[in-house]
Amino acid sequence: MLRTAAVRTGFSGSSTLCAKAGSRLLCQKPGPSSIRSFSASANRNVKILSVLYDGGEHAKQQPRLLGTTENELGLRKWLEDQGHTLITTSDKEGPNSVFERELPDAEILITTPFHPAYLNADRLKKAKNLKLAVTAGVGSDHIDLNAANKTNGGITVAEVTGSNVVSVAEHVVMTMLGLVRNWIPAHEQIERGEWNVAQVARNEYDLEDKVVGTVGIGRIGQRVLRRLKPFDCKELLYYDYQPLNPDVEAEIGCRRVESLEDMVAQCDVVTINCPLHEKTFGLFNKELISKMKKGSWIVNTARGAIVVADDIAAALKSGHLNGYGGDVWFPQPAPRDHPLRYAKNPLGGGNGMVPHMSGSSLDAQKRYADGVKRILQSYLSGTHDYEPADLIVYQGDYATRSYGQRKKN
Repeated sequence: MLRTAAVRTGFSGSSTLCAKAGSRLLCQKPGPSSIRSFSASANRNVKILSVLYDGGEHAKQQPRLLGTTENELGLRKWLEDQGHTLITTSDKEGPNSVFERELPDAEILITTPFHPAYLNADRLKKAKNLKLAVTAGVGSDHIDLNAANKTNGGITVAEVTGSNVVSVAEHVVMTMLGLVRNWIPAHEQIERGEWNVAQVARNEYDLEDKVVGTVGIGRIGQRVLRRLKPFDCKELLYYDYQPLNPDVEAEIGCRRVESLEDMVAQCDVVTINCPLHEKTFGLFNKELISKMKKGSWIVNTARGAIVVADDIAAALKSGHLNGYGGDVWFPQPAPRDHPLRYAKNPLGGGNGMVPHMSGSSLDAQKRYADGVKRILQSYLSGTHDYEPADLIVYQGDYATRSYGQRKKN
């Protein structure tokens, strides 16, 4: 058996990975981001490449931060005991990245929406051995699904459907209240040692009697509207290609609007809860935003590329939007000069942006780590008994309608 151990050197906390094989000690110094690997003898050794975000000291302090390079979704020992090889890295950008270097002979790729390793058509061409791509979380738009259908006889793409829907829905409602109640500027005022009620109350509203609409009424969209019922909103609306069952509509107390433009024109608050695909890329642009009520709010925890960042920032600065909040960015991680880091309304508030965290609560991380293990077990055991809801593309075709209802090319 070949195991690895990280041995510290004297260079700015960098480490060299060493593995003992019999009497030999094999060492390799990784690139700028962390990379951990092991291999073990077995009848069939499968190479798994995992691209996650670095947790650093926080991951050491909190072992439940499973989505980090340090804690590796809790998979290392389980895979090692079966004789497989795991490569874990956060280094995903550029032709010399660990991601690029290790992808060509990897059989399984694990990625995450929180630190997306973009698996485009060019990279798929190099992935001669890839059979399974697993998203640790929900949302596989960082993978070229059309190309995946055509690669290596059809790569299976799976995600842990439903693993963080509660976490995201709670974050949506929290952000909505934070924006409407003007909570963020009020807290910032207190941190500055100031006290001026009028300054923050002049742009503070109640959620009661407001019209709220969701773009997308799937697992997250439904949970958002259900959580809004006690707030006595004037109306709860939704826009989706597929209507809810009338009994479910009645239970939630919501109404479908057939036109997106009509829905946003009626809303005080719009929450985006739909997948990113060709039809939703850049959906909220200057033209659509102009149809919204002056002084309305948008909450986006779906994907950053569903909105045009510059158009959102301009609408905030002009006051047409009173607020924009969420946790998704395009690209990710967001560069320091990303317009949505700093854009505010004319009264100095309205920015509710945070890092991509809505679906990464410790509870959610446990759920999606367990789900990744379940998907891997289905593949590695040869049973391929995946949960149908987890499959995005399978055997060269789409297994879901969630990504633009696209057909096999």
